[in-house]
Amino acid sequence: MSKYLLSIYSNPANWATLSDAERDGLMGEYGAFTQEIVDSGEFVDGAPLADPTTSSTVRVRSGSADVVDGPFAESKEHLAGYYIVDCVSQERAVELAAKIPDARFNAVEVRAVMDLGGQEM
Repeated sequence: MSKYLLSIYSNPANWATLSDAERDGLMGEYGAFTQEIVDSGEFVDGAPLADPTTSSTVRVRSGSADVVDGPFAESKEHLAGYYIVDCVSQERAVELAAKIPDARFNAVEVRAVMDLGGQEM
């Protein structure tokens, strides 16, 4: 088994076009997906993230921190949440990512989590 990070990217403009019923339906799909990977034993962790207006981006250049509000300004999409799954292959992780509701509107990145051999970070 290997761990994979499923990074969910979202565009608030897409969600703004949905009716309350459609948004509720998508949240129900998220609940069903989460329950599916909990039941299969593949769920490790996951969480939705707060609105991107609550974030800061930090870049250190020449020893000085440059802090700007929000996510990357040049992108309309933002990291909206994540799942960490433990599954048999990257193919299975991709299969799971395709079930995440936001994959229909934006992108879900699948990336292997580095195995540090039991070392703590």
